[in-house]
Amino acid sequence: MSTLKVNTVQHNTSGFNNVVQFTDGAGTENGTLCRAWVRFDGSGTVTINASFNVSSITDDGTGQYRVNFSSSFSDREYCFNCSTLVDNSSSSFFIGYITYNTASTFGVGVFRNTVGFYDADRICCSFFR
Repeated sequence: MSTLKVNTVQHNTSGFNNVVQFTDGAGTENGTLCRAWVRFDGSGTVTINASFNVSSITDDGTGQYRVNFSSSFSDREYCFNCSTLVDNSSSSFFIGYITYNTASTFGVGVFRNTVGFYDADRICCSFFR
């Protein structure tokens, strides 16, 4: 086994949708890097704490948010993973896609079984394609 140590890895052509791919010896793709991620506070004034390829978060109402990408995906066929900080109560939280996703934006919502849509303190999302 070899170890490759580099400071920069880049695709041989430019553009957001030209993604570095990890392949095996036969050339079969084994994965890609995360294309966008964000951690934000969803209560009070919505604030991005840290992000990559996310330009802003739009507050679409209680517990409902729109993640706006800095560079759009090639289409809306990407995968997402979202989580939220849960307090010490016995209430369950559900988080996920609400009503839409496009190449440039993603709708996410936080639902608390005892109160409905809920403004969570911390929401984290990652996007892969």
